[in-house]
Amino acid sequence: MKTLKSIAVFCGSSEGNDLKVISDAEYLGKVMAKEDIVLVYGAAKIGIMGKVAEAVLEHNGKAIGVIPEFLKLKEVVHLGLHELITTETMHERKVKMHELSDGFIALPGGFGTFEELFEIITWAQLGLHQKPIGLLNSNGFYDDLIKMFETMVAKGLLKISNLDLLIVEDDVNRLLDKMRGFKPQDVPQWLKADRT
Repeated sequence: MKTLKSIAVFCGSSEGNDLKVISDAEYLGKVMAKEDIVLVYGAAKIGIMGKVAEAVLEHNGKAIGVIPEFLKLKEVVHLGLHELITTETMHERKVKMHELSDGFIALPGGFGTFEELFEIITWAQLGLHQKPIGLLNSNGFYDDLIKMFETMVAKGLLKISNLDLLIVEDDVNRLLDKMRGFKPQDVPQWLKADRT
């Protein structure tokens, strides 16, 4: 079983209007704190991001925020974190979150959450990391996206082995269990040095 000492959580800077999504975010934070899993996230005090962080801190867990300098002026930065790391760009933010984390979980969110999820799973597909990536399908939020992935496979545009890099669950505890049991794939054939 893989040890998850830290997890980067991607999620919205808005709360949205689904109370189940908010409840799941808070429960994830509580479980991470209870299991001594450090939260690495986008450093906001607001939105679903803030809900996860507050739950971690309320249950004596550790939270590390990573945020680009320019967003400090627009987002409400959480000042009660154990560590706040400032980067110059969005890309540097994602690289730093990757460096600090043993795995990743995407909760519901908007374009930014999707962008973070797709970049980190693309890195896995390219063999740039072998860390588990979880998708918490809270209250069916990602149902349509999952159907889109299945369409991509059916149309021959996505290999099932690459879709299998994404661990999908609607329950926090089952998701974490599956992430701990994740077995990374070999480096893609077309990236190997002896490729002919």
